[in-house]
Amino acid sequence: MFLLSRPSEQKIGRLLDSQRELPFTYEAAGEWSPPQRRYSIDHNRIRLGEGQPTFLRSIAAISRWEMFNISWLRLCWPDAAIEAGSTVGVLAHHFGFWSLHACRIARVIDEDRRFGFTYGTLPEHAERGQERFLIEWRISDDSVWYDILAYSRPNHLLARLGYPITRMLQKRFARDSMRAMQHSASR
Repeated sequence: MFLLSRPSEQKIGRLLDSQRELPFTYEAAGEWSPPQRRYSIDHNRIRLGEGQPTFLRSIAAISRWEMFNISWLRLCWPDAAIEAGSTVGVLAHHFGFWSLHACRIARVIDEDRRFGFTYGTLPEHAERGQERFLIEWRISDDSVWYDILAYSRPNHLLARLGYPITRMLQKRFARDSMRAMQHSASR
């Protein structure tokens, strides 16, 4: 949803409520399985440090949605539980207008040395696809990594018309998200 002014909390709430039960907008919803055609695939990864304390701080940061602690974005709502079925919105302010994108957590990853989740796009999202946010603690060298893996393609006419700008914003999000997680993991 593209807007000329910032939407009210009530408008955001109504939009998210209307999306909760709707199906995902991409093929192979649920498990991570990038389609082979017509989607852009982005993989970004950054080392956060090493050891169990960094791993635990990073899990806590993901659980607080810190990867969205970015000046030009707002997560609606950051108190949403990291559990399959949680619906959130991403409110972005860019180029003088606002956009609101609805997503739902499809899968949670909670293993000994990996924690994160995958969320997928809903009808009120400019893109269609999936994004995985993952913290991984490697046995081999004790390093802790933040990993973002996404595939997407335009879902909205404006996203198709402005595809180069859409791709630029996706890359900007990945860069800023990694910076936010580095900051959170170091505290």
